[in-house]
Amino acid sequence: MLNRIVTVLVFIPLAIVLIALAVANRMPAAFTIDPFNPGNPGLTITLPLFVLLFAALALGLILGSLATWFRQGRYRKAARQREAAPAPAPARPGGNQPALPAPRN
Repeated sequence: MLNRIVTVLVFIPLAIVLIALAVANRMPAAFTIDPFNPGNPGLTITLPLFVLLFAALALGLILGSLATWFRQGRYRKAARQREAAPAPAPARPGGNQPALPAPRN
């Protein structure tokens, strides 16, 4: 049920906005890697603007995901070590633990 609500309220409007963005930005745009000689055809690619925008969005998502994954590495390592540690033995009745008080009725 929650998945359906998320799909309807988030993903469908997002898809509509992305489709509108793609339709509105179909004109070719030049992207060059060489800032000192922007006319260099070897380092310039001409694509529709929406392709460049979507590529930048995808690259940002990938880099952000990798940064988060690396930053959380110590927590994953601690969780693995906690799981691998042997569990303490259960306490025996009548051992060195205090007895529970008698119930009151």
